[in-house]
Amino acid sequence: MPLNTLPNNASPDQVLAELEENGAVIVKNLLSRNDVDKLNAEVLPFVNRTPMGKDDFMGKSTKRTGALAARSAACRNLIVDELALATANKFLSRYTRKIILHLTQVIQINPGGAAQEIHRDRYAWGKYLPKEIEPQLSTIWALTDFNSENGATQCVPGSHKWSWSRKPKPEEICQAEMTKGSVFFYTGSILHGGGANTSKIIRMGLNLTYCLGWLRQEENQYLSCPPGIAKDFDHVLQDLLGYTQGEYALGYYSDPFNETGEQEILPPERILNRSAETIKIDIG
Repeated sequence: MPLNTLPNNASPDQVLAELEENGAVIVKNLLSRNDVDKLNAEVLPFVNRTPMGKDDFMGKSTKRTGALAARSAACRNLIVDELALATANKFLSRYTRKIILHLTQVIQINPGGAAQEIHRDRYAWGKYLPKEIEPQLSTIWALTDFNSENGATQCVPGSHKWSWSRKPKPEEICQAEMTKGSVFFYTGSILHGGGANTSKIIRMGLNLTYCLGWLRQEENQYLSCPPGIAKDFDHVLQDLLGYTQGEYALGYYSDPFNETGEQEILPPERILNRSAETIKIDIG
């Protein structure tokens, strides 16, 4: 089954159709090369001081840099990108009222980096969720060109429909080769992994992932992007970071320093000086 590529004017429904059929798709040149260069200028100082991974899965020649909502205005813009966010909301809406940001990470595979083990990202929650519940949708924005030599992401189209015990044959694995500024959409159930970098240049991508609002995020956004920083963001981004209740009573807090007894069962918006959204629950 091939990995298809859509033009940069693709609609969320077109992306969703590919995700349903293949579990992954590339949207070509969604971001201009000039905009990518601006983003790279913001994140590279943090990437440059990031150490290599400590094990084979993380990649001993791979750097993984997070806290990007706090660190980069350009990354914040991509988190709320119109196509990505609309697609994520529609894709995950069957099992959640709200979605949240699961992960922000620049992944830089350096020359000599080995291929990552093929895996499913949904295993971040183990295998406790029923297979029919898709918990997440991921994007990788190409901050450099991705090709087979420099470690373009490996992918097994259609494997989101497989039994979890089925292993891919070599001929079933392709790579998400794409130009700088393109974006690779893939589900939490698709088999994939970073490719081997046999070239002399780096391969760098921006991994932004969304998940069901009632799940624990892989990257703890409240620590990576604390209230003192998040208070200045757009409300949509604040909600994605988790500064809102996922469902009724999910995510409230109590002020541990308040002595009046009036600061109990507070919606998380309050810590950002926002009014909370009224949450309606159907108990019928």
